[in-house]
Amino acid sequence: MVTVSKHGTIKYEGYLEEPLRDPAVAAEYLTGSLEDGDAGVFLLAVRDVVDVYGGLGSVARKTGLNRENLYKMLSKRGNPRIESLRAVLNHLGFTLSVGIAAEAKPRTKKKRPATRKRRAA
Repeated sequence: MVTVSKHGTIKYEGYLEEPLRDPAVAAEYLTGSLEDGDAGVFLLAVRDVVDVYGGLGSVARKTGLNRENLYKMLSKRGNPRIESLRAVLNHLGFTLSVGIAAEAKPRTKKKRPATRKRRAA
């Protein structure tokens, strides 16, 4: 449902609701927001998906997380623990994983400079 604020602006959440019901679209939305590089953008995207999949109260009850903490965690300035974030994503049907960055280069061991042994006097 698209809503208009008292200032006459259209809220974007209304446009997201229907597409995010599709798990594939929601996964792409979350992945894209994570690739943005701003953790706050990703947390707000998770919150958008949570809103579509039952809301904060429902997710809090089903994950055992405190609703107020979940609200703070999924804000622009949130700083969730990895366990909490995984619990929310798993409840929604998603996983958190790590991949190789496109610009990643193989790492090589750096050689340490040789150290001289001291002679006994």
